[in-house]
Amino acid sequence: MKLKIAEFPRNIIAGHDVLHNIRGLCDALPFNKKITIIAGEKTRKIAGDQVCGYLDGYDIRICTTKEVSSENIEYALSEVRDFNTGLIIAVGGGSKIDMAKVISEKCSLPFISIPTSASHDGIASNRASLKTLEGPVSKKTSSPMGIIADTSVIFKSPYRLLASGCADVVSNLTALKDWKFATRLRNEEFSGTAYTLSKYAAESIAENAEHIGRRLETSVWFAIKPIIVSGLSMCIADSSRPTSGAEHMISHYIDREYPGRALHGEQCGVASILTMYLHGGDWKMIRNVLQKIGAPTTARELKLDRDEIIDAMIHAHEIRTDRFTILGTEGISKDAAQTAAEETGVI
Repeated sequence: MKLKIAEFPRNIIAGHDVLHNIRGLCDALPFNKKITIIAGEKTRKIAGDQVCGYLDGYDIRICTTKEVSSENIEYALSEVRDFNTGLIIAVGGGSKIDMAKVISEKCSLPFISIPTSASHDGIASNRASLKTLEGPVSKKTSSPMGIIADTSVIFKSPYRLLASGCADVVSNLTALKDWKFATRLRNEEFSGTAYTLSKYAAESIAENAEHIGRRLETSVWFAIKPIIVSGLSMCIADSSRPTSGAEHMISHYIDREYPGRALHGEQCGVASILTMYLHGGDWKMIRNVLQKIGAPTTARELKLDRDEIIDAMIHAHEIRTDRFTILGTEGISKDAAQTAAEETGVI
């Protein structure tokens, strides 16, 4: 007998000037009227205070914090518990939303995701990226109860963040090849629905790359739906498999060994050019899409030198030994890595 449970957001609201809908989402939920808003210093000013203004009559505590670290999670967790919180609202970029996911899971509380930027596809997923001494670690968490993606708010964030989010989704194309590869060679569990959603998200970004590259608020509109759908594919698979393969392992290795050089999505985009080459696929298409969007396509744009990107390709398989990809279990040779990087123009 088989059983499949998938947790999804109840409401997804996207568009211009939609923050006021937070009132309706909260009014529809049965909880004790105590809300903790998790935000950063900047994101509180950008949207957090405005969200508070729409929630007159609710008892609200704002928890201002920084990146997703064990220390900051414990601080926010104590704030949530001390306040007897009934609902969490995350207002911010990926780190604030990831923190809300972790705390929501620990406390069995619903949370609403209000992104102020869209630098990766974690807006809607049930996965969180946690910083550790060994580098970022992906953890299964709760899905948001609702999502409010205000394009006028996201548009005000640096365009580089949106381009990074789009690159992250475009890299699904190689993650899906790895998934199919592992299914054929290792009989790994596979979800056709999750595969289709992830593929749709990547292809949607590719088809609208020129519109996105114009750097207007409509760019956010074209990007935000596939970014959310990409996150939903993980909810269906109950795994990051539909959106994370060898290209993400390369990115995580870079984060561990050469931290702070570039954004997650930027690294995944460049790495997907390389892994698509290794798969024998259309790596030129990925490169062209990234160029139209305005995302990096070379190691230099990631602030990595020749030896560093080759090192990442050679050792990326060590990041997740449980995930079979085109890199194999032994990794690839230095010659193979160098050839891929040179032929694709990454170095």
